Parts: sequence; C-alpha cells; structure tokens
Amino acid sequence: MDEVRTVVSRDGTTIAYGRYGAGDGPAMVLVSGAPGAGAGEAPLARLLAREFPVLVYDRRGCGRASERELEDLAAVLAAAGPGAAVHGSGAGGALALAAAAAGLPVAAVSVFEPAPDALGELPQVHARVLVVDGGASPAPVRRAARQLSALLPRARHRTLTGQTHEVAPHVLAPVLAEFVAESSEDV
Repeated sequence: MDEVRTVVSRDGTTIAYGRYGAGDGPAMVLVSGAPGAGAGEAPLARLLAREFPVLVYDRRGCGRASERELEDLAAVLAAAGPGAAVHGSGAGGALALAAAAAGLPVAAVSVFEPAPDALGELPQVHARVLVVDGGASPAPVRRAARQLSALLPRARHRTLTGQTHEVAPHVLAPVLAEFVAESSEDV
C-alpha cells in the first residue's frame, strides 16, 4: 500500500482507505464481501495497482446495502476521482450494484459471485457490469451469476475455470484490468 488516507462520510464518520499504485487514470475501488475486511483485498489490490490506482476501505455494517454504507462508498468514490470503477465480491458485489443503481458516479461495476440474498429486488443499473463466477463453485452460485448478467442491460458474464468462491487474485486481476481498460475507452 502506498499510503493510508481518510475521507468523511455524509454522517461525519471518518473512513480510512488504502491507496495502491499511482497514476492519473481511472481508479478502481474494491468493496470487500464482509464488514471491516478491506485488508483481505490487499493481494488483489497490489496486482491491479500495476495497471491503475486502487482504493480499498473497511466496510461498516452488514447485510443489504444500508444508506450509511452507500454514503461511505460515495465518499471513497469521490476520493477516487472521475471515471472510477467498483469491484465487489460476495455481499460487496451487492453493495457495488446498489451504488450504481443509486446513481453514485460509477463508470463500471464488476462483481464476483455476488450474494443473491443481499441483492434484494434487482436494481436498475445502467453502468457496464461484469459478473464473474468460479467454474468450480457450486452450480446454484454459477446459475445465479448467469441469471444476474442476463437481467442487467449492460452486463456480461465470465466464468473463471477451476476457481471457487475463494478466487485466486492472480487469476481475477487480469480479467478486472481488461474490463476497466475497456470501460475507460467508452468514457
């Protein structure tokens, strides 16, 4: 991590985030699958930081995306700058989609096996979306990922052969980097 910075969420809560990489290009914000689990995203962040700036923060809250969690993500997105993409795994994927549906300035959203029970009613997401699953994950998880991508207007689906819900960062990183590069060309 290059440095730790802070932003203030709408309710006055200070949110710390780690910034990996440098450069002026569009950044990616990583949203962990569990509250307070931002450190678990460090291996993926380090790999992605070779291509573009990456921001990682600790989530507060749990379950469906609360208003406070959306405000926290909005503050981190503001720090990331224009054209930022968001990637979330599990429940973090549901939060990333909720942020896009709420109108937060998200250029693109990628999700890895988002928790279907955390999605609630399918939000209206107009950003480009990449829905990824692991080829060795349980069939219901893979089916849910395909169904989600079919329901979102600008989504596509990708399966990572041999991967499970504990996806290897070195397998996921190039897929995300390619998606962010393609998405930034559209802006």
